[in-house]
Amino acid sequence: MTTTPVPTTSPTPPAASTIGIVLVDDHAIVRQGLRAVLEREDDLSVVGEAASAADVLGVVERARPDVVLLDLKLSATSDTEGLAVCATLTGRFPGLGVLVLTTLLDDRLVLAAIQHGARGYVVKDVDTSELVRAIRAVGRGDSALDARSAAAMVRSLSPGADPGRPRLTEREVEVLRLLAQGCSNRAIGHRLYISETTVKFHVSNLMRKLDVSRRAEAVYAASKLGYI
Repeated sequence: MTTTPVPTTSPTPPAASTIGIVLVDDHAIVRQGLRAVLEREDDLSVVGEAASAADVLGVVERARPDVVLLDLKLSATSDTEGLAVCATLTGRFPGLGVLVLTTLLDDRLVLAAIQHGARGYVVKDVDTSELVRAIRAVGRGDSALDARSAAAMVRSLSPGADPGRPRLTEREVEVLRLLAQGCSNRAIGHRLYISETTVKFHVSNLMRKLDVSRRAEAVYAASKLGYI
């Protein structure tokens, strides 16, 4: 007697987590273009838009995004209104990642953005793949500086030879340099041929030694101390 095999169903793989994004830019055409580009990616979703500083808090409160893509120039009267918005957002929503996307590449502005709580800074002529990479990095809690922004931040600092500065190992300095390039833990591990767990250990030690709580702050502090 033959029996008919009972069909089995394989479990449905869990869906990849989606990064919710709020776009903050005073030009509607820019927001429309960004939405069209970003929503081609399966893991990115634009959940809200704001055209002015006055609108941002309400939109973020309602949409609860993972990342805010923020222009610094939000009105004709100021090139840096976004800095105050960034500080307000990161103070009000501690888990929120702010990525500055602007036409302005000024050494002092890059530093100011990081000091006001931004996790990353890229300029608007960045290519699409680089922008998507930066959003994903900020979405998972990493920092994201494109090559020009990282260089601008380092140039804006005047490293001093402070005998009381924390002592970093050669490996920790290597990790810092890759953090300044916006590399994730996994990417750093690949570059240095070490495990992701080891990278996390080094990053944790760096934050403790530099007395900071975020990766971008570690890059800023290390640059100021002359390590990178």
